[in-house]
Amino acid sequence: MAIDVLLIGSGGREHALAWKLRQSAELGRLFAAPGNPGIAKVAELVPLDAADHAAVVAFCKREAIGLVVVGPEVPLVAGLADALCEADIAVFGPSAAAARLEGSKGFTKDLCARKDIPTACYRRFSNAGEAKAYVTAEGAPIVIKADGLAAGKGVTVAATVDEACRAVDDCFADAADGVEVVVEECMVGPEASLFCLCDGENAIAFGTAEDHKRAFDGDRGPNTGGMGAYSPSGLMTPEMTERAMREIVRPTLEGMRDLGTPFRGVLYAGLMLTADGPKLIEYNVRFGDPEAQVLMMRLESDLLPILLTAATGSLEELEPRWSPEPAVTVVLAAKGYPGAVEKGTAIGSVPEEGKGEIVFHAGTALKDGRLVANGGRVLNATARDADIGRAIERAYALVDAVDWPDGFCRRDIAHRARG
Repeated sequence: MAIDVLLIGSGGREHALAWKLRQSAELGRLFAAPGNPGIAKVAELVPLDAADHAAVVAFCKREAIGLVVVGPEVPLVAGLADALCEADIAVFGPSAAAARLEGSKGFTKDLCARKDIPTACYRRFSNAGEAKAYVTAEGAPIVIKADGLAAGKGVTVAATVDEACRAVDDCFADAADGVEVVVEECMVGPEASLFCLCDGENAIAFGTAEDHKRAFDGDRGPNTGGMGAYSPSGLMTPEMTERAMREIVRPTLEGMRDLGTPFRGVLYAGLMLTADGPKLIEYNVRFGDPEAQVLMMRLESDLLPILLTAATGSLEELEPRWSPEPAVTVVLAAKGYPGAVEKGTAIGSVPEEGKGEIVFHAGTALKDGRLVANGGRVLNATARDADIGRAIERAYALVDAVDWPDGFCRRDIAHRARG
């Protein structure tokens, strides 16, 4: 029987998920809330507010939704999955308690300490003065992290004590009572992303990627939500992946079960590959953005039954199939990102989907029937090919075919993969 699906979200990650779900032999109707103009090509958009849990539940009951896929982290931390589970609606995504793995960096660091999971040494602070005194005593480089959600941008790798103290002040400025910062040692080594599907008991590796966080070429400028990515990561060999699963991911699942909050959904481990082996930088409890775009481009298995199994069954026997071809995605962002950007600038044209290539929509909207930019990261030019150099060329050919004078991108995405 065909399964009707509701996808929550409106970014490039959600367009990639919708695009892949649409290819499923088991899919019935696909709804997206709120979606974007790109998603509208493969799904029916519905005006649901993910913060209104009762409205989401009512829609799912009315339309007999067989699975809800929650794309962004904010609805998960706010407990949308809990409300759906209470209504006996299958949902791919963790409970609010399990989503603390992303929602609170301090919670995750404490879990790592209990389970002896390799990560950076750290201290938690609820007082700016105490945090800055610790920073001064420890010296730089040092890492300052806002404890809560920050859309991938709440981390400062400070090269000086003054920069670190300013970052501490920024974290506490205009913050509500109870805010915390986490101060960490600065680990050294290349970074990679490991994605794992979890059913509460089991975890399976579900692809690797490397992203580019800095805004400008040469890894310069402020941190962003991600300016591009490629998959697979050449750093994550089968041996490295299995070590990360054994030393980091599986103990995390065990720790969450110990707390009575089993983790179901996708666990995205940001890893630092140090001289001592892989160490956890941080967890996200949803697919990365823009990493999801390259993962979905490479996934050969049917996505829908995989997500449904993670939500309702056991993943033990699941073996996803991947294309050996690498994929690259380049983010086109509005000028000024990750700072203030102008919304509503006209996008004249976007290339049509081709074999092994597509431009995913992220921050787009329709205004008077015309496509416009509606956010910081706006489009994701994504391509797959037999070798990484050709995939890069194809992705940038898509970039150059976009008619949007008000956008910019990095011109060195996947440079590390060229060797």
